[in-house]
Amino acid sequence: MPILGIWDGHDSGAALIEGSEILFAVNEERLTRRKLEIRFPAKSIQACLDFAGLSAQEIRDVAVSTSDPAKTFSRVFPNTKEKYYLIRRRKLPLTKSARLIKQLKYKITEFPPNALSEYLSRLFIGKELSALGFRNFNLHIFDHHYSHAASAAFGSGFDKALVVTLDGLGDGLSGSIYLFENGSLKPLSKISAKNSLGIFFEHVTNLLNMRELEDEGKVMALADFSLPFLPEQNPMIEFFEVNDLDIKAKYSSLQMYDELQKILWHTPMEQFAYFAQQALDHHVVALVKNAMRKTGLRKLALSGGVFSNIKINRKLRLADDCERCFVFPHMGDGGLAAAAAMALNHKLNGASKYDMIKISFGLGFENDEVKSALEQFGVKYEFIDEIEMRAAELVADGEIIFWFRGRMEFGPRALGNRSIVARPDSPEIKDRLNLLLKKRVWFQPFCPSMLESDAERLLDDYDGDPNYHMTNSYMVKKEFLQNMRGVINIDGSCRPQTVHSSVPGFYNLLKRLKEITGFGVVLNTSFNIHGLPLVCRPEEALEVFTSSKVKYMILENYLVSKDE
Repeated sequence: MPILGIWDGHDSGAALIEGSEILFAVNEERLTRRKLEIRFPAKSIQACLDFAGLSAQEIRDVAVSTSDPAKTFSRVFPNTKEKYYLIRRRKLPLTKSARLIKQLKYKITEFPPNALSEYLSRLFIGKELSALGFRNFNLHIFDHHYSHAASAAFGSGFDKALVVTLDGLGDGLSGSIYLFENGSLKPLSKISAKNSLGIFFEHVTNLLNMRELEDEGKVMALADFSLPFLPEQNPMIEFFEVNDLDIKAKYSSLQMYDELQKILWHTPMEQFAYFAQQALDHHVVALVKNAMRKTGLRKLALSGGVFSNIKINRKLRLADDCERCFVFPHMGDGGLAAAAAMALNHKLNGASKYDMIKISFGLGFENDEVKSALEQFGVKYEFIDEIEMRAAELVADGEIIFWFRGRMEFGPRALGNRSIVARPDSPEIKDRLNLLLKKRVWFQPFCPSMLESDAERLLDDYDGDPNYHMTNSYMVKKEFLQNMRGVINIDGSCRPQTVHSSVPGFYNLLKRLKEITGFGVVLNTSFNIHGLPLVCRPEEALEVFTSSKVKYMILENYLVSKDE
C-alpha cells in the first residue's frame, strides 16, 4: 500500500509514495491560501487520498518527522503555533509579550526529543488522523535531520555520496553529516541546535526588517550591492568555528542576536547582509570540504533550509573536491512530508532511489474543468492545440504571460507549471513585473528558464550538471549579459532552470522561442501575488489575471485574453 508522509510544522503538507515513486505531494498553503501554512495538513492529506482514489482507512503506514519538546508543545497547544505564525509574519504588533515569545521559541526549540515528547506527539498526531477517518494505522516518527538526509540521498540518484543537512534546528540539531552507500545512511556527525548557522541567518534576516524563514533570499540578494570585504575585516566570521565535522558557536542564540544588533548599529544594510553571507559561505564550505576530504567522497547530496542559499551551493559545486552537487528541490521544512515518507519507504521496502527530474507532484486539471472556470468568470478565451507556439510568439513580442499548465510543482520554485513568463532581455519588463504585479523589493532579481541544451552556451561555469529545480547559481557569459539583462544579479550571476524535454509544454515554448529570437530563454517567476502562495486552481489563476493589467494567460490549452 502507498505510504503517507505528513509534516505539521512550518510550511505543512503531505505526500504519498508507492514503490519508488512520489505519487503526489502538496503543501497546505496551496490549499488554504495562507503563505507557509502551519496548521495540521488536513487538506493536503485529503488531496493525496483523492488523487490515489483511496479512503483514509486504506492507509496502513503514516510517516512524520520531529518529536522535540517545542514541536510537541505546538501539537498539544496548536493556538501557540498560530500566535507565533502571526508574530513571525508580522501580522501582530511587536509587543513585549511578542518579544518574549520569540525569545522563548529560540531557547525551547534547542531541546532534543525525549520519551515524553515522543509519546505526546504520537498521541496528538494520532488524534488528528483519527478525526480524518484513519483507522488501524502505524505511525512512524523519524528524526528531523535524518528525514532531510533521506530526501537528499534518495533523491540524488547517486549510488554513493556525502550527505549534509543544515537548517535552523529540529530535534535538538541544526545539522548532520551522513555517508550514503549501498542504499543506506551511516551517521558521521551531528551538529547541536546550539551551534546553528541557520538561526544565525534567521537573526540577520529579522534585524534587516525582513521575515525570518521567508525572506532569507532577499538578504542574499542585498549582499551583492555591498563593497567587497576580506574575511579578516568581517566581524561575523568569528561567530562560529568549524572543528573537523562539527561547528561551535561563540554565542548562545539570544546573545548572537544582541551581538548582531551591535554590528548593524554602525553598518550599512547591504554591508551587514554581505558580512552575513560571507560568514555563512566561509563556515559551510569549510565544514563540507572537511567532510569530503575525510571521506574521500566527491558527490554531495544536500538538504535543509541553509541550502536554499544558491550562493553557498555554487561555491560547493565549484569546490576542487566536488564532482557533482545535488540539492533536494524542496530543501526546507516544507519538504519533510515527502522526506519522512521516503525514510519510511526505505525502512519498510529498501527503496533508496527516486527520479527527481520532473517534480510535478501536485494538483492538475483537465481542459473541461478549465473551461467551466472560464465560463464562470466570463472572460474571452480560445482553445488552441499547440498553445506553446502562440505563447512563444506573444513573449517574443514583449508580452508578459501567465502560464498555468500541468500538475503543480513540488517545492518553492515555479518550474513551468505555475509561472509568469516574459522576455529575459528587457529591464523595462522586469521593472513592470516588480512594480505592478509582484511588488518585490527592487534588489531581488528574477530568474531565467532555459533549454538544457543551451546552458553550456550561455553560462560561464556550467559543468554539465543540470539545474532542473533552480537550486544553484551560475555566471552568465559576458557576451550574453545584454540578452539576459532582466534575469541576472548585479554581479552577472543567475539562478537558472535548465528545462528537460520531460516537461513537454514548457520545453516546447522555449524551443519555439529560440526559433524566433535565437535564445530559448524566458524570465520565469512564480504565478502569484507577492505574499500569497503559488496559484493552485484555475479559479485562483483567473482571479489574479482579471485583477491584473496582464493581457494574456495560458490556461492549459486555452489562450485567455483581454480586449485592448
